[in-house]
Amino acid sequence: MSESFPHGGNLRALAATAGRDPADILDASASINPLGPPPWLRQVLSAATGELVHYPDPDATALIAAAAERYGAPASHFVAGGGTSEILYALPRATGLARAVIPTPCYADYATAAHKSGMDIRRVPAVEFDDFAVHLDRIEGVLRSPSLVMLGSPGNPTGKVLPADAIVDMASRHPQCLFLVDEAFADFVPGFASLAGADRPHNVAVLLSLTKSFAIPGLRLGLLAASPDLAGWVRSKLPPWSVNTLAQAVGARGLADKNYLEAIRQALPGLRQRLADGLTRLGFTVLPGAANFLLARLPAEAPSSGEVCRRALTGHGVALRDCANFHALSDRFLRVAVRKEDETDRILAALAGVLDSPLAPSFAPKRGTPALMVQGTASNAGKSVLCAGLCRALARRGLRVAPFKSQNMSLNSGVTADGLEMGRAQIVQARACRLAPDARMNPVLLKPTSDVGSQVIVLGKPVGVMRVGEYIKYKPQAFAAARDAYDALAADVDVMVLEGAGSPAEVNLQAHDMVNMAMAAHAGAKVLLAADIDRGGAYAALLGTMECLAEADRARVAGYLLNRFRGDPSLLDPANAFLRRATGRDVVGVVPWIDNLGLPEEDSVTFKDGGTLPTAPPDDPDRLDIAVVDLPRVSNFTDLDALAVEPDVHLRRVRGVSELGRPDAVILPGSKNTLADLAWLGETGLGAAITALAGEGTTEVVGICAGLQMLGTAVADPLGLESGRKREEGLGLLGISTELAAAKTLAATRAVHADSKLALRGYEIHHGLTVPDNATPPHLAVTREDGSPLGYARPDGRVWGAYLHGIFDADAFRRHFLNTLRRRRNLAPIAHRTPYDLEPALDRLADVLEAHLDLPALLRRVGL
Repeated sequence: MSESFPHGGNLRALAATAGRDPADILDASASINPLGPPPWLRQVLSAATGELVHYPDPDATALIAAAAERYGAPASHFVAGGGTSEILYALPRATGLARAVIPTPCYADYATAAHKSGMDIRRVPAVEFDDFAVHLDRIEGVLRSPSLVMLGSPGNPTGKVLPADAIVDMASRHPQCLFLVDEAFADFVPGFASLAGADRPHNVAVLLSLTKSFAIPGLRLGLLAASPDLAGWVRSKLPPWSVNTLAQAVGARGLADKNYLEAIRQALPGLRQRLADGLTRLGFTVLPGAANFLLARLPAEAPSSGEVCRRALTGHGVALRDCANFHALSDRFLRVAVRKEDETDRILAALAGVLDSPLAPSFAPKRGTPALMVQGTASNAGKSVLCAGLCRALARRGLRVAPFKSQNMSLNSGVTADGLEMGRAQIVQARACRLAPDARMNPVLLKPTSDVGSQVIVLGKPVGVMRVGEYIKYKPQAFAAARDAYDALAADVDVMVLEGAGSPAEVNLQAHDMVNMAMAAHAGAKVLLAADIDRGGAYAALLGTMECLAEADRARVAGYLLNRFRGDPSLLDPANAFLRRATGRDVVGVVPWIDNLGLPEEDSVTFKDGGTLPTAPPDDPDRLDIAVVDLPRVSNFTDLDALAVEPDVHLRRVRGVSELGRPDAVILPGSKNTLADLAWLGETGLGAAITALAGEGTTEVVGICAGLQMLGTAVADPLGLESGRKREEGLGLLGISTELAAAKTLAATRAVHADSKLALRGYEIHHGLTVPDNATPPHLAVTREDGSPLGYARPDGRVWGAYLHGIFDADAFRRHFLNTLRRRRNLAPIAHRTPYDLEPALDRLADVLEAHLDLPALLRRVGL
């Protein structure tokens, strides 16, 4: 700490002394709000930037009005300054008093300001055996002539609060004196009685530091509450335009934000106790105080306070306040700022190391599993794929890596070996890690059943269908389960790769976030922010996202990924430099467009946008035309991915009768609201058109899961599991009927195709119980290994369905199905089997990321 700057908080000097980057310094020498700036800070600054072309309001009208509203005193009682220090230095010159009375130890600038105004100074020292308590009767005993009495409440460095009524009583007995009460740290004290209100005696003035309360020391903002006459005199001593436009805007907003200040008052006692307990364990004597710092006496065997501060700074990057220059203290005292839990642990670990304490190992910060998180500027920015690629790239380096997404909203799901349901994206990512899928990798799965409700699945099991409001109330419980799942999973691996959802800038969701920055905070993850540059607007999206983040969340962002770029990356250099200047973060990778990657999509966004399947029939008559019905609530459409890899297949989606044509096969996929989608088939005419094609016998009609149910005579939902509909007539193509039951079938299943005897493997996810009609029983199409029915078929085999998701993943069966279609078209069967294997795609993806990202640098950023 520079001797010419005796206060704490000189970050540049601290960093130079430590030989470290300023970002590596934990500054506990300055006592500001440990929760950091309010979440709206950047938005207020941005909104006020346009006003910088004008001079600031010299009267700080809006700021003063906000102060008057908060403290309940007329605007004429308040003066705004560039920090309370500016006001403090102006006030003695405005009083006309020749003498200052200052109880010590106290803030050193009280005496400096009085001295520079030519005042005689009378110090009233407190004593250590009384914990440096300020006794007002001792002060009153020296008030034989008009004096400026300078009091801190809470005091600095002791943190002790003076009783407001006692100050008022003393002021009433000494009307010739002016009592200046510095309440710079008062906002941190629950139930504090401020003297800044309208009932303040005329000879009491109050300093109010917004700098400390709102963690904005770089803006400099303070207030004086005083009688109108004194306020006017002090105002006349300040330079014009003392408070700049940005500080005025932030101050006005902050004074009106009661919730922010209440949050720190609620949090501080616990944080202070955590620090006090740790210091006590290390042998410090901690003096009682109520502020956001602690005054502590060093253990007897410890070096001097200056030496302890030097070693903590140079050896550990922790800055502490040496109290040797406080009057009435000695080189045996430190002032330590109260910080957040992890920072408190770092402070205590540094002190334990400096003191060579045998307790040092117990204070060593518990190092969490290194974690890297991919968040996006929007849905479908490529987060799932990027995470899968990172998982494979890290696994190939010999690291034990696991994927995680705390909450997934998707209709594409799968089942683990132990019968638990999870998002398909994390199943793919688990494979990239060379791990078996584990429900802890996606502890919360939301499967929309309508525009306003979803089935909620926690740790693989459904807990109910909830509307948005119901789920928001349930979310704390869901997030607790997600955190526990993460902790258990992370304990078993070397590194975690987390995926966000949507965008962290969705401000309407930030208050109850559990999947983006809130999860990053729990994991201690470094965040890569990804944007889809192919869609355009990527730089605006990245900059805008950063502008919507609170400061603590911005600090988690390690850099940006530009995804799906087509072209020469060097053309992006000017824009990358702009982004660096605007946000202080670099573009750490430009990932090129990857054609035909062959990995499943996370949800139906790309499918419904037309990004994966065309709508038109094939141009080549030798290719099989397979039409997939694009149901409004389609789920698990990834069942069709294996068909898309076949060179003789043209897979397309159909939304209306005009698009249907006369394909070789029509597939009805899964649905999360079977009855509603059945009704939609009837309303659009697609149901009748598909029935007509089935009657002609040239088109094979296939149903998977809900699609199987739709092929029957009726589907009933007596419990209202999916919607308010109770029953819908089916297409009547199979002699089966289905009733949705409360129990959900979840199973990884081995099965057999009844006709070909070919082995199948997949998973079941359904509420339906399907039974054959007695009058027209269908044939078995698919059975489980134990022979129980899993699917049914028309006797000629041209209409069939099964509950088995992933049925086409089996290479032999897929080719059998396609060759059956070819024979009907008089096309020669194809003997060659195109393998459906995600491994080449995952390795290809990892190759691309390793070529376009500095993975070693990223690993260093997360601590590997």
